[in-house]
Amino acid sequence: MKIYTKKGDSGFTSLFGGKKLTKDNLRIEAYGTIDELNANIGVLHSLVKDEAMGSELLRIQRNLFDLGAILATDPQKIDMVKPFDGQEINKLELSIDLMEKDLPALRNFLLPSGSLAVSQCHVTRTVCRRAERRTVTLHMAVPLQSEIVIYLNRLSDYFFVLSRKICMNEGCAENLWFSE
Repeated sequence: MKIYTKKGDSGFTSLFGGKKLTKDNLRIEAYGTIDELNANIGVLHSLVKDEAMGSELLRIQRNLFDLGAILATDPQKIDMVKPFDGQEINKLELSIDLMEKDLPALRNFLLPSGSLAVSQCHVTRTVCRRAERRTVTLHMAVPLQSEIVIYLNRLSDYFFVLSRKICMNEGCAENLWFSE
């Protein structure tokens, strides 16, 4: 089977369930940005040396595929996919809390830098924030399961704390921002 179908050449794509939408539709933007986030996590995963962090990133990628499947499904046929597991929010919060216990208190903003892995955490965090914004826009137009928006909000916090934890583990300095 060929990878290209030519079905999207006219600027339309189909949701799971068959409904056709333009490729710039809010729903397509939301799950497309989730896909972009997932790809950035893949880059981060390749840079992380800690096995436990790597496993957690893979779990997050699987969660994002679940989220993407929900967003890529025709709302009239949403029963074709399983709802998002809200317990994943608790798992993120637990991970954030565990990482923060080892980190020094932060009293300044940080410049996104330090090492390649730390910088990729920040890129991933900002893509996550955009995914959240796109998903909120969709949620305002077509209500979604609230745990989806909450998860994305918590996930960006997770990537910020992960950047600090990786920086500490790698022995790099956090670059603090000071207004001049």
